[in-house]
Amino acid sequence: MTRLTRGTGVLAAALALALAPTSLSAQWLDTYEQAYLRAPHNWRFRTDFASADRLFNAFDYGHAILSETLWAHADAGPAALETDAFEFLTRELLVKPPRLPLAERAIAPQFSRLAPEIMAMFDWAHVLHRQVYDVLADARIDSAAKDAEVARLVRYYRTRPDLAFSARPKSMALMQEQPYSLAFRQAYPKFNGLIWAYHWLQMGLYEPLVTRRTLEAQQAGVAEALARFRLMLADPPRTLPYVMPMTPAVAPVFSARFPELAVIFDNLHSLHDVVSDVLANPSVPRDAKRAMLMQASAAYRDDTTEVMTVAAYVRMSGHMGLENMGGAPLGQTGPLPTPTVARGYVMKHDKDGNMIGEHTGHAMPADTTKKAANDEHAAHNMPMPANTAAKAGAAPAAAPAAATADTAAAAAVAPAAAAAPAHDMATMDHAAHQAALTAAAAAAAAAAKAATGDSAFAALQRRGAGVMGVDQYSSQHVFQDLKDGGRIVLERDPGDTAGVATIRAHLRDVAAAFTRGDFSAPFATHAQVVPGTDVMAARKARIRYSMRNRPGGGEVRITTTDPVALKAVRSFLQFQRSDHRAPGAEPKHQHPPS
Repeated sequence: MTRLTRGTGVLAAALALALAPTSLSAQWLDTYEQAYLRAPHNWRFRTDFASADRLFNAFDYGHAILSETLWAHADAGPAALETDAFEFLTRELLVKPPRLPLAERAIAPQFSRLAPEIMAMFDWAHVLHRQVYDVLADARIDSAAKDAEVARLVRYYRTRPDLAFSARPKSMALMQEQPYSLAFRQAYPKFNGLIWAYHWLQMGLYEPLVTRRTLEAQQAGVAEALARFRLMLADPPRTLPYVMPMTPAVAPVFSARFPELAVIFDNLHSLHDVVSDVLANPSVPRDAKRAMLMQASAAYRDDTTEVMTVAAYVRMSGHMGLENMGGAPLGQTGPLPTPTVARGYVMKHDKDGNMIGEHTGHAMPADTTKKAANDEHAAHNMPMPANTAAKAGAAPAAAPAAATADTAAAAAVAPAAAAAPAHDMATMDHAAHQAALTAAAAAAAAAAKAATGDSAFAALQRRGAGVMGVDQYSSQHVFQDLKDGGRIVLERDPGDTAGVATIRAHLRDVAAAFTRGDFSAPFATHAQVVPGTDVMAARKARIRYSMRNRPGGGEVRITTTDPVALKAVRSFLQFQRSDHRAPGAEPKHQHPPS
């Protein structure tokens, strides 16, 4: 066949196909389209982070050509994607990506006719993605206003329940334990890894945007993440992710601050895999593929099908291993981490997200994959569309697992992940759901870092640097009990004027967030629910937080006359002293406040 992915020729061919008659029965949406919510921050990311923004355009092309090839050229074989498309994408399009977003319906005209509803779901989630990047990249918006604007974008996104992904975590059973599952990753390992690399970068870029406070620092962080992404393309498939990147592992600070977005985007990425599996699995009859796609997409929109608890979702993310997802986007030097599982391994987990039995942290052997899907997880299988179950066979068995598991790393992950409360997502109200997501998503930071073999304190210091914006080893923390509450002091060398300014901005944010009952910053720093914060949030009206400058930084003074709140404040400060290994008295270098 002719090469599907050669420069401008493919775009012209795609446009011609879009206008040409087709024997495929057309599917039409009967709902209107929506676009960007009007806002002054629109296109900010494109303006200030052009290199990253242009890569997203290439990613859109890659997703579109993938679905179009699997559907419209099903007889072309793996070479069409593994060789032709892959080479074009990695050697040409990702090197010189398009300057503007592409019309995916022109690139994938036949798939667009097969499943326009799914194309619309993807488009709508991508609009949310891009607008969130814009908000977080806009230095004109302060931290509290960014939180409010992101919440407004999520509300806007949810005005389309026919298109919006659920904000409830979904079991991996939807992606890995259906009759059609695993077909794509087995037949197309390089292209599958490339798609996972796309998803890694889309989530990883959020970390510098939420942890860096100036445009220059954000741009440096984005450049760092882009450099790690380029390493993934160096020696495919060896250097590509081995498992699907999960947001709580790749972007723990972002996940703690915006937990609903983390879940929405992971559900989006999971459905991408499902679509590829349905299209790539030859055991699924061609005339049954649309019905299966519609059923799967509905499952990712609703709040009841295969819902996991927040704790299970976070625990599962940690057990999968950051090192298997490509590593962290920031703070890494040298080569990519060494994976501890076989490529595309199938995870066995229970309803609480724990790895099961002898396969904890291991790739599942090929001869157990089908048995696990049929026996231990039989309840996970979605019913197949009417009149198709008999026609569609099970997916081929998983490839043999060659890697030896790092069971010590898996064991190290468990305690941190277990700290997250096991809430029942199906029965929670929205406020409780949000609080549970925030607390549990933060626990993923510890799980991800523990898997790399770092000490707990070193991981805490790195997370603290990300949240606070300054190096923790060259800064001094004090958490002091006082008769009517206490104080949090953070200082560094007064001669470091930029660092001092960063500390003061952070502490102003802390005082404002604590006043609102928002303790996501300590959640993200300590990767667990910090003792006392539940009561402090519940009794926020009875506690006062005020920030004042000090020569080397500043302090947050906490005062209350409520005995219950005071006890919680003391518990909070005691935990901070212990975890930060900090003194409880004033710093020795006393200065009058400035």
